[in-house]
Amino acid sequence: MGSERDYEVMSEAKRVLDEFGVANEVAVISAHRSPELCREFTLNAAGRGIKVIIAGAGKAAHLAGVVASLTTIPVIGVPLDAGMSGLDALLSMVQMPAGVPVATMAVGRAGAVNAGLMAIAILALSDGTLAEKLREFRRKQAEEIKAKSGLIKTG
Repeated sequence: MGSERDYEVMSEAKRVLDEFGVANEVAVISAHRSPELCREFTLNAAGRGIKVIIAGAGKAAHLAGVVASLTTIPVIGVPLDAGMSGLDALLSMVQMPAGVPVATMAVGRAGAVNAGLMAIAILALSDGTLAEKLREFRRKQAEEIKAKSGLIKTG
């Protein structure tokens, strides 16, 4: 994430990964204020066993794009509300040039949760146990919604 202030939201992605038992690490890295750290982290990521990178940032939100430009590891971007309701960050991430993809999630908490789930889905492609955990998560989610639908009274 681009700033330690971003952890309040980005911790949701970590929570999802932790719930699925996926090892993860958290780092504060700014594409603008610490470009060498960003480069070093990204270039060494595969060697440390990292298979997906989730990058959250606000304002100009270049972190995800810079990281994606330095690696072939899938990068999932989470735009954060650091002004303009996160629209500036969203547009910075979603408007990547052809050839440097960033899978961009929604602004804020929902985006962080979905980034964690997207990372799980990517990893589950080559991990049957994780794929089963994801199917079970989706099944439970559907059951919870079904149970709640009976609580709504009309008329």
